[in-house]
Amino acid sequence: MNLLVVGCGKVGSRLATELSAEGHDVSVVDSDEKAFLQLGEEFTGMTFVGIEFDQDVLKRAGISACDALAAIGPDDNKNIMVSQIAKRIFNVPKVITRIYDPEREDVFSHLNLHTVCPTNLTVEAVKADLLRSEKEHQNLHFGMSTLSVHTEDPDVIYLGQTLEELAALLATKQSLLMGVLHAAGDVTLTVEDPNRVLLEDDKLIITRKVD
Repeated sequence: MNLLVVGCGKVGSRLATELSAEGHDVSVVDSDEKAFLQLGEEFTGMTFVGIEFDQDVLKRAGISACDALAAIGPDDNKNIMVSQIAKRIFNVPKVITRIYDPEREDVFSHLNLHTVCPTNLTVEAVKADLLRSEKEHQNLHFGMSTLSVHTEDPDVIYLGQTLEELAALLATKQSLLMGVLHAAGDVTLTVEDPNRVLLEDDKLIITRKVD
């Protein structure tokens, strides 16, 4: 996919680096050239310096041909302006906007902007951790058999391996790797993307037969 990331802070730089490492064509826009120093070694895309909502800058960065855009700079107003330009002028198919103010997220979601609010995500993540056990665990009953489904932190030696490789390894221990739970809260199934590499913040979703 052709992807455009506007804002190269900690989140933007990591997002751009991971997308690039996965084989996507990624361009990054930021008004501060020094921000690009945060991009990882795996980043092979293009960088463009300029005001984030300047249409000429966005054109140079390839907004006219991009499949999706993420406006994730530190300024809500700039992110909103970039997103509106992307949707209304350049007809970008998918636009994601980071909004820090929860009240603004509610307002702009009604304008058909796909918004992500770090404040709400953090609150939900902390609340979930407070209310759940250290290791999520659930038993499922099928006929006379019981399956255990839980998440667990991977061993360090597992990092960097693909889900397919891990599934084969865990199978020798009578365990089925269903997929991984990412730090952002989304899940990748093993059958969905067997070549995806396990990252440090991922949790394994494992099924075992109890009886």
